[in-house]
Amino acid sequence: MHGFLRRLYFLLPDVATARKIVDELLLAHVEWKHIHLLAREDVPLEELPEAALSQKSDLVPALQRGIGAGAATGLLAGLVGMVFPPAGFTIAGGLLIAMTVAGAGFGALMSTMVGVGIPSSRLNRFQEAISGGQLLMMVDLPLARVEEIETLVKGHHPDADIEGTDPKVPVFP
Repeated sequence: MHGFLRRLYFLLPDVATARKIVDELLLAHVEWKHIHLLAREDVPLEELPEAALSQKSDLVPALQRGIGAGAATGLLAGLVGMVFPPAGFTIAGGLLIAMTVAGAGFGALMSTMVGVGIPSSRLNRFQEAISGGQLLMMVDLPLARVEEIETLVKGHHPDADIEGTDPKVPVFP
């Protein structure tokens, strides 16, 4: 287990540069599944690792919010049911937990349906560059490797713009 990963962002001028950097990252033992490219619709990425829906949309933040809101709603409904039980029913701890879990599940489902359709707020700052034809490369790395990979990319590709890192990558990006 790597612990928390950091997402490193690079803006690249073209597909050829992206291909070279992907090859170098693979040689540096960065796993394919931790490399994500985002480009304009008309830029063919061919065999390069294209960003998945979870990287392009607000899926993960929406899921996190939905689970929290749904669990709170389910818990509240269960507590109201305990205080004012329906005729003939007794709501105990087990049912309270079940309502909390059901609320979390429902909240997760509804929020992911919405989050999938919303472009990632983390990527807003790159939209102009991507629209202009540049490629965004996102690389998920353990904190101990961030500086090493930045140095590797910048040393071989001075035209690659390092755009910083996210403090942590969601557990299931």
